[in-house]
Amino acid sequence: MTQAPRIASISRTTSESSIELTINLDGTGVSNIETTVPFFDHMLTAFAKHSLSDLTVKASGDTHIDVHHTVEDIGISLGLAIREALGDKAGISRFGDALVSLDEALVQAVVDISGRPFLVHSGEPAGFEFHLIGGHFTGSMVRHVFEAITFNAGLTTHITVLNGRDPHHIAEAEFKAFARAFRQAKALDPLVQGIPSTKGAL
Repeated sequence: MTQAPRIASISRTTSESSIELTINLDGTGVSNIETTVPFFDHMLTAFAKHSLSDLTVKASGDTHIDVHHTVEDIGISLGLAIREALGDKAGISRFGDALVSLDEALVQAVVDISGRPFLVHSGEPAGFEFHLIGGHFTGSMVRHVFEAITFNAGLTTHITVLNGRDPHHIAEAEFKAFARAFRQAKALDPLVQGIPSTKGAL
C-alpha cells in the first residue's frame, strides 16, 4: 500500500497578518521562508532543515507595530498544517526526543504526537524574555511560537533549556531540538501497524 503524501497548505488572513504556508512532512528540509521578520526566517529555516520537512512560508503583517501578530499567526498556521499533514497518524513513530547544543547552549526537546495539546517549557535564563534578538525579535516570542505550534498541531511538547548564555544561541538550540524531536516523532515506522495508541486514535 502506497503512503499518501503528507502535505498540507494553510491560508490565514486577519486584519493583522496574511500567511500562505505549505509543509511536506516527507521532504528533505528544503525551505523558502519570507516572513518579513528576519530572525524568525532563520528559525523556520532551521526547523525545516532539521525536521526534514519541506516548508514554504510567505507572510506579511503589521510589523510596524510589533512582530508579535505575524509571528503568532505563522505559528498557528504551522501547527494547523502539521495537524492536517499528519492525517490519521497511522504508522508514525509518535514519540521523539533530542538533545541539541549550539556552542554554550544546550536544549532538550521531547515531542509526542498525542492529539492532546500540552507544552512544558522551562530553563530560559532570567531576562531572556526581554532580550531583542537581532534587534527585533523579543525572547518571549520563542515560547509563544511553541505554544502556537503545539496547541494547533495537537502535540505534547517538553522543551528544557539546560544551559546557555547568548539569547541567539538559546533560541536557535530550542528550535533545532524541537525540530529533531519532531523529525523522530513524525517518521513512518515500518514496524508500527495502524495507530500507535492503545486507544486506537490520536
